[in-house]
Amino acid sequence: MVNNELEELLLQRHKDVTLFDFEGKQVPCIIVPGKQFDDVMKVIAGKPVSVETNLNILQDGLGHVFVRITLQFSYGNIEEKFLIYANEAVDFFEALAETALLALSSPSSQYGSSNVFMIQLPKPERAQNALEIIRKGLHK
Repeated sequence: MVNNELEELLLQRHKDVTLFDFEGKQVPCIIVPGKQFDDVMKVIAGKPVSVETNLNILQDGLGHVFVRITLQFSYGNIEEKFLIYANEAVDFFEALAETALLALSSPSSQYGSSNVFMIQLPKPERAQNALEIIRKGLHK
């Protein structure tokens, strides 16, 4: 990545990620702006929904790693994208690889107890492979 590209990606990154305790395990959580979270929940609430989760890794070979998380909901034609700067969130991806769970929550929620949408990754090995790529990219 050229410096301009790196700066552009840093400006686009989603900084609101956290971990919360769920039954003794740390679950990675993306904090979605309130209205955006509410809009998604209004469409999918009470519906049987699956979420295709893709992790696209961008790296520059100089130790900067970004992950574009794309969530495609099976109901409501909803697609959400989040660009996470892995350098700042390695623990997020470690928890994702360990639990194969991803949570979405609003900023006004109490993480892990209210207004949380949990996604079970159907192929946990993808998160584990992504973590390996992230770790290798960070140490270049």
